[in-house]
Amino acid sequence: MNNHLYADVLVEVPGLQTDRTYQYRVPQKLAGSVQFGNRVKVSFGKQRVTGFVVGLSEQKTVARVKEIIGLVDESLLFREDQLALAKWLADYYLCSTVKALQSVIAPALKKTSARPVVRLYSNVEPGQLPEVQKQMARSPKRLAALEAALRHPGLNKRELAALAGVSLYVVNQLCTGGILRVEADLPVRDPYPQYKITDQARVRLTGEQSLAVQDIAAAVHQGGHRVFMLHGVTGSGKTEVYLRCIEQVLRAGRQAVTLVPEISLTPQMVRLYKARFGRDVAVLHSRMSDGERCDEWSRIENGSAPVVLGVRSAILAPVSDPGLIIIDEEHEPSYKQDEAPRYHARAVALFRARKSRGVLVLGSATPSLESYCRALPGGAYNLINMPNRINGKGMPSVQLVDMRREVQSGNSGIFSLTLLQKLREKLHNNEQTIIFLNRRGFKTLVVCRECGLVLKCPRCDISLTYHTDGRLRCHYCNYRVQAPKRCPDCGGSQVGYFGTGTQRVEMELAAALPGARILRMDADTTARKGSHEQILGLFGNGGADILVGTQMVAKGLDLPGVTLVGVVNADSTLHMPDFRAGERTFQLLAQVAGRTGRGDKPGEVLIQTHTPEHYAVRAASRHNYQAFFQSEIAVRKEMGYPPFAKMVRLLVYGKDDTAVQEAAEKIYTRLNGFVQEQDGGKIMIVGPAPAPLPRLKEDYRWHIILWSADYRQLRLAVKRFWLATGGAAPGKALKMSIDVDPMYIT
Repeated sequence: MNNHLYADVLVEVPGLQTDRTYQYRVPQKLAGSVQFGNRVKVSFGKQRVTGFVVGLSEQKTVARVKEIIGLVDESLLFREDQLALAKWLADYYLCSTVKALQSVIAPALKKTSARPVVRLYSNVEPGQLPEVQKQMARSPKRLAALEAALRHPGLNKRELAALAGVSLYVVNQLCTGGILRVEADLPVRDPYPQYKITDQARVRLTGEQSLAVQDIAAAVHQGGHRVFMLHGVTGSGKTEVYLRCIEQVLRAGRQAVTLVPEISLTPQMVRLYKARFGRDVAVLHSRMSDGERCDEWSRIENGSAPVVLGVRSAILAPVSDPGLIIIDEEHEPSYKQDEAPRYHARAVALFRARKSRGVLVLGSATPSLESYCRALPGGAYNLINMPNRINGKGMPSVQLVDMRREVQSGNSGIFSLTLLQKLREKLHNNEQTIIFLNRRGFKTLVVCRECGLVLKCPRCDISLTYHTDGRLRCHYCNYRVQAPKRCPDCGGSQVGYFGTGTQRVEMELAAALPGARILRMDADTTARKGSHEQILGLFGNGGADILVGTQMVAKGLDLPGVTLVGVVNADSTLHMPDFRAGERTFQLLAQVAGRTGRGDKPGEVLIQTHTPEHYAVRAASRHNYQAFFQSEIAVRKEMGYPPFAKMVRLLVYGKDDTAVQEAAEKIYTRLNGFVQEQDGGKIMIVGPAPAPLPRLKEDYRWHIILWSADYRQLRLAVKRFWLATGGAAPGKALKMSIDVDPMYIT
């Protein structure tokens, strides 16, 4: 009789993309120890590798079976629902299941044990103290340490010695003599110990907020899967709606997850969430230490933290029964992961909410076109509108400054004369300003500074990118043309590059406004842990007059002292070689405009642009999402771009440009074969062409883009390619990535 137990193991082997499991025998010494969810050490070929136990059976399925060598972790790392999530990620985003599983349980894989803290407690009861005091009359230092330990139990040795004014030797004597008791305590590492639950006056909701809470709370109590699109202008009070709905979920005995798009928003949201829910909140983001993330992960897993707050990866948190998932600023591209599995948090949230029969809330002042289309009449989402700011505050006034006229009048600097005058007024009135630099563009963009013309591809209506060989190139279809020396529209000679950095803006502001206190918030100044909170805290407390920043100052921040927002280079995203350029520009301008006018004084916004006539710029200046949506959706429909189609992008990269190009061409030929077999008339395939960033980190990059209104056909064709290649590298020293639903074409 065979009494052996066999384990199905997903092995971790670099370069191995297969999703099959391998069977190993559980040795007698590990009988009862190896369980579903364990990580084990196994022999694979001539290597010793780690793997994950995803099944157990008494049936042997292959002739030759090796034994498991040992356990890597005694604790279980994942549950059935987490493995199901990993399998869905792997299938939808075309990566290996083991890679997806590693992402799902990443904090658990980096367990770092906290160092035990030795704490001291008195063995002398308060009633025994008079007798002990007599005995220690000739040892005043020992008596002082004992009395301090009675008054402050739980101090460590150094803390007690300092408090009592004695040496460590005296404290150690008391421990050796049994007068003090030593206990080892394993602390929970709290990343935000400064934030505590506080008694707050109940905020009175506006009518719009009340209706939103009623609709969402009713869906929560009904227990079915629903999706809400919460479209509320900046300052309309969406965060309070989130908090009230979470209260309802907790009363129902379920858990809630809230995502924010930027780490810079986390401290502000942590403060609000901790004030309302205290230790029930667990926070997850990449700036935390491995130990902090592991501890927060464990609190979520054991149910002691039913409220999860974090950035993109928090959607993978081990919440067993998510009754409510909230994605704040749902339009943000930062919710898309840029390495395998290349998931979008919104898609994962939809999957998890559907599986748990939970409610998903997508909140934004500037919803993505994909989400808003689904919230129109007859769509799958329920639309909730909050078109007004709380407390009767109006939206800020917006002024467009045509930078073409500034150049024509002789001002070739970064700042318009109007913006400089406004800045001086704010400084004189002790009011604060945000200067937003829209830096997510290419410095190789070619613009005529006299008429504002941006050279575009005649086939794709996407801006051309300047290359060092003096040619302009389309990174969708590889159309190429020599860069003109004069503008082909107006004949002007002011044709050049477009792009300015935050450091230059800071430097020129300091020169133009001597004495102004200026802070800069970008990737350089926020590299250290806690730097976001430090900069925003200083600015929020009036420690600076002007905050210069990139996208991280454009959304979610509530700074009542800000009465002016100045936007430099509003066009740099407008003319990116990406079909979403108009949408990104509108969203950024509308979001950054919302940072002003939140206090007692009205706000102003000044947008510097070379194309004030563009519909995205005009709509943002009028706070008019509907006008933008109607214009943009017409363009997308005409070009057949999402949301009227699904997209997949394949990227090939490596050190040898020729090898990369040849590999891309071979991949195209193979892909095209699957496309033709899969009714290619419904699937567009373009390329291969150099990626918009043709060389990155010394790798040359070529890409192929497929899109189709028939997602089933597109998916079948790409899935067949994936299965045929196993996602393997297309050649020696080359790599390939597949991005389903890409957010950026870079």
